[in-house]
Amino acid sequence: MGGGALMDFLGTTSLGLLRAVPVTVLLFLASALGASLVAAVLVAMQQARVTQGLARAWIFVFRGTPLLLQIFMVYYGIAALGPIRHGFLWPAFREPLFCAWLAMTCCCSAYIAEVLRGALGAIPVGQIEAALACGMGRWTRLRLIVAPQVLRLALPAYGNELVMMIKSTSLASSITVLDVTGVAQQVIAHSYRTLDVFCLAAAVYLGMTAALTAVLRRIERSLDPLGSAPR
Repeated sequence: MGGGALMDFLGTTSLGLLRAVPVTVLLFLASALGASLVAAVLVAMQQARVTQGLARAWIFVFRGTPLLLQIFMVYYGIAALGPIRHGFLWPAFREPLFCAWLAMTCCCSAYIAEVLRGALGAIPVGQIEAALACGMGRWTRLRLIVAPQVLRLALPAYGNELVMMIKSTSLASSITVLDVTGVAQQVIAHSYRTLDVFCLAAAVYLGMTAALTAVLRRIERSLDPLGSAPR
C-alpha cells in the first residue's frame, strides 16, 4: 500500500472509529450510573444483618469471575432461556448492547460497593456519635456528615474504577456491539491491517481515558477543602 493510500485508509478508519465513540460513551455512562446505584444498595444491605449475606455473596461472585464470562452468560445464557425469549423481557435481552450493560452493571457494582464500604468505614465513629448527640436524624446525618465525606474519600478509588470501566467496554464487541473495538474488528476483517487499526483504536481509548481523568481530577480538587489534591 502506497503512502497516499495508507493515509487515506488511516483517515477513513479514524473517522469510522470516532463515529463509534458515542456507543462506547453511552455504554460507559449507563453502566457507571447503574453500577453506582446498585453499589449504594449493596452498601446499605451490608449494614443490616438480614441482607448482609446476600450482599456479600453478590460481591464475591461478581468480583471473583471474569467480566467477559459474565457478558457471555447474559447474552448466550440468560437471554436464551425460554421464559426470557417468550416473555416481556425479550425486546431488551435480544439487544447485545443491553446484555453488555447488564453484565457491566452487575460486575462493576461489586467493585464500587467495596470502594464505598471502605470510605464509609474510614469516617470516625466520633463524628456519628456527635451527630446523634446533637439530635440529628438519620437522613440529616447522611446528608451533612456521611455523604460528603464518603464522596471525598471514595473519589480516587472510584475514579480508578471508572477508568477501568471505560476500557472494559471494549469487551462488548465480543457479542457484536459496534463500539470502538467492534468497528475496529470489522475494519480488520476487510483490510487485514491489524496493527494499524488497533493502534488507531488505542489512540481513541487513550483520548477518552485522558478526558475522563481530567474531569475526575477537577472534581477531586473541588472537593479538597485545602485545595491540595494532586494534579
